[in-house]
Amino acid sequence: MDTQVVIIGGGPSGLLLSQLLNRSGIETIILERSSREHVLSRIRAGVLEWGSVEVLREAGVGARMEAEGFAHDGTWLSDADHMVHIDFHDLTGKRVMIYGQTEVTHDLYDAQDAFGTRIIHGVEDVAILDLDGPVAAVEYTLNGTRHRLRCAYVAGCDGFHGVSRRTIPAGKRAEFERVYPFGWLGILSKTPPVNDELIYASSPHGFALASMRNANLVRYYVQVPLTDRVEDWSDDHFWAEFRRRLPADAAAKLVTGPAIEKSIAPLRSFVSEPLRWGRLFLVGDAAHIVPPTGAKGLNLAVSDVFYLHQALIDALKYGRQAGIDGYSQRALARIWQAMRFSWQMTTMLHRFDGEDSFAAQMRRAALDHLGRSETARRELAENYVGLPF
Repeated sequence: MDTQVVIIGGGPSGLLLSQLLNRSGIETIILERSSREHVLSRIRAGVLEWGSVEVLREAGVGARMEAEGFAHDGTWLSDADHMVHIDFHDLTGKRVMIYGQTEVTHDLYDAQDAFGTRIIHGVEDVAILDLDGPVAAVEYTLNGTRHRLRCAYVAGCDGFHGVSRRTIPAGKRAEFERVYPFGWLGILSKTPPVNDELIYASSPHGFALASMRNANLVRYYVQVPLTDRVEDWSDDHFWAEFRRRLPADAAAKLVTGPAIEKSIAPLRSFVSEPLRWGRLFLVGDAAHIVPPTGAKGLNLAVSDVFYLHQALIDALKYGRQAGIDGYSQRALARIWQAMRFSWQMTTMLHRFDGEDSFAAQMRRAALDHLGRSETARRELAENYVGLPF
């Protein structure tokens, strides 16, 4: 074999899996279609469950996160001016960490470089072969030359549009999808946060989220129709719309400034089963997509990595197959719980086109119930900070 595990995809899930395996003495090679610069330019999630924080510490990449990240004890949910605080620490004893996915990826690249891991960028036409035999193979083209790697296992960390999921025959896959009729317009701005904790704001004008990366860098979102384009939204238009969706007290503290990044992301819920096909394993967005409302995308990828790295260590170092055989079932159990939570949060906070007045009353009733019931707040907090791995 050329290596023990070939990892397709050089984003955070592929890098984290490689890092954990390397620390246990297992060799990996990572194949990535894009350049490192492009991977590090992606603006993604910024909320880490506490379980994800602990996995990053275990991987030896937690130092900068601990120094520069912001531990949050709670979050706010609002409908117009009615605000409800969800105190994570009081309700669960846990917190979340505000630390951008781009920073996590930087830390993982640095750690992988220190290991000397082979990370091959610019690969094309990847094919995953021989999955039902004693040795798997991955072929790819680099600079016009075809290459072949032989390995014990293949980890598909190549996202929703990657080759890994499509390698599983269509007749053997079950796919479940809910496409939402709106997207999130997000901006990044070098301005102070409107609040010291995140605000998830429902309003008659649609949803907004006040998030942050640090004390002078915010990530704000507004719900927009899928027909909208980034070009339709000037900075002034965004700030005006964002302000009117916030509770009045928060809107009064809003500091505006130029957007340094602006993008629109459609919302969907998607799961593909199974997560294993012979010697191939799906990880992260290759297997599932969640709406960003519940902050589960990167965190679900981390839990997949946690289960898979344990299973691969058991198989490759000790010859134990139970983890390999149980990976798909174990990971999917947690995935579906996160799907439920993200769907629930999305439904509770967003305005849907064509909805009747009953729907708005149900959103208000749901928030009112959270304000009145500690049990309801605890259930939300337990899911937000992350269910146990």
